Amino acid sequence: MTMPTNAPGQNPWGPPPTGMPGAPQPPFPQQPRNGLGIAALVTGIVGLIFGIIPFLFWLGAILGVLALVFGIVGHGRARKGEATNKGVALAGIVLGAVTLVVSIAWVILLATAANGAEDDTDGETRRQEKASTAPSEPGPTSEPTEAEPTETAPPALAFGQTHTYPDGVKVTVSKPRAYKPDQFAAGHTKGNSAFQVTVTIVNGSKKALDVTTALPDATDAEGSPADPVFDGSDATEMFRGTVLPGKQAKSDFAFSLSPGADGEMQLEMAAKILEYEDVIWTGKTT
Repeated sequence: MTMPTNAPGQNPWGPPPTGMPGAPQPPFPQQPRNGLGIAALVTGIVGLIFGIIPFLFWLGAILGVLALVFGIVGHGRARKGEATNKGVALAGIVLGAVTLVVSIAWVILLATAANGAEDDTDGETRRQEKASTAPSEPGPTSEPTEAEPTETAPPALAFGQTHTYPDGVKVTVSKPRAYKPDQFAAGHTKGNSAFQVTVTIVNGSKKALDVTTALPDATDAEGSPADPVFDGSDATEMFRGTVLPGKQAKSDFAFSLSPGADGEMQLEMAAKILEYEDVIWTGKTT
C-alpha cells in the first residue's frame, strides 16, 4: 500500500491543499473608465445653460468644445470595451454640438445688431450734417458774393457759378433745365417735375484727381430730398475715372422734384468726398 506524499507535518489523510505552489491566479476584473463620458455630459449641460444666456455664450462655446472632446474620447473608450457609459458619452457629444450652434447663433445675431446700430448712427449723423449745412438767409447788408466756407455751412453759389478750391480744382454746376424722362426711367414719380444739370470739374491742381465719388445731392424748395433719375437716355451719368492736371470732366445729373416744390432746387457736392469740402448751388428751376 502506497502512502500519499504530503508536506511535512500535514495529515496524509486530510483534504488536499487549496492551492498548489506556482499555480496562476485568476485575473482581477478591470474597473470601467467612465470618467470622460460623465465629464462630457456635465460640461455639455453646463455649457448649454451658459450658451443661451446673452453675453455668456462665449463661455458656453468653450464648454461645448470640451464636451465634444470628452464625449468623443469617452465614446471611443466605450467602443473598445474600456467604459460602459456609451450613451452618456454620446449625450455629451450632442449637448456640446448644440451648445456650439447656439453660441454661433448669438455671434451672428449680435454682429447683425451692431451693424444695424452703426448704420442708424451713420444715417443720423448724415441728417444732422445736412441740416447744419442749410444756407442762411442773407441779411440786409449781404453782398451777392461767394460765402466764406465755415465748419457749419459750406459755400453757397448760384447755379452757373464756379467754385475754386485752394489747390486750383474748379467745379461748375449749370442752371437746371427741364428734362423729360423716357418710359424706362427709374427714380421719377409720375406727376413730378424732372430737371437736369451739367457738372463740370476742371483739375487745376498739380496731381491727378479721382472724380468717381463726385456725387451731387439735390433737394426741392421745401428741403425734401430729390430722387436722382436714371433712364435709357443718360438722364444721369456718373463721373468715372481720373482727371489729369489741366484736364476736365463733365457729367449730367437729373432729379425728380415734387409738384408744388419744384420751383427751386438746391444741389450740394464736393469734387471728391473726404478730400474736398462740400459746396452748395441753389436757384430757381425756371
